[in-house]
Amino acid sequence: MTGYMAEMRKLVGHKTIIQCAASIICVDGNGRILLGRRSDNHMWGYSGGAIEIDEYVEECAKRELFEEMGLVAEELEFFCVNSGPEAHYIYPNGDEVSNFEIVYVCRKWHGEPKSQDGEMEDLQFFSVKSIVLSEISPPIRSVVEKFISQTDV
Repeated sequence: MTGYMAEMRKLVGHKTIIQCAASIICVDGNGRILLGRRSDNHMWGYSGGAIEIDEYVEECAKRELFEEMGLVAEELEFFCVNSGPEAHYIYPNGDEVSNFEIVYVCRKWHGEPKSQDGEMEDLQFFSVKSIVLSEISPPIRSVVEKFISQTDV
C-alpha cells in the first residue's frame, strides 16, 4: 500500500476508513471478464483501488487496471457505484474499510494480461456462466452478481 491510504493507516491503524475507489470490469471480445486471484485473500476480483488526492476517478481506474493486470484501457463506460454494508470489508491484515467504489466496464483495451504489482496471483478470463460467486472477493461480490444479471448469456 502506498500513497494516501498508507498515510491514513499511519494515523488510524486498522480502524475503519471510508475508502473511495475506482475499478474496471474488463471484458474481452467473447464477453468474458478478466478476473485476478488476489494475493491477500486468494479470491477472485476485477482491478481497482483507492483514489489518490486530486486524482480523476477515471484515471485511477485506468492506473489500477495497468498496475494490476497490465492492460491499457481505451474507453470506459460507467457501470455502477458499490457502497453500503455489502462493500464494508476487513482485509486479512486487519485494515477495515467502508468502500465507496465507482465501477466502470471496459470493452476496448490493449495489452496482454499480466500481473504487474504482485496484487494478483493469477489472471484469467471467465464466461459469466462459469463464475462462482462464492469465490469472488466479498466487497465486490454484489457488483459481479449485478454484472452477470445484466449480461446476455
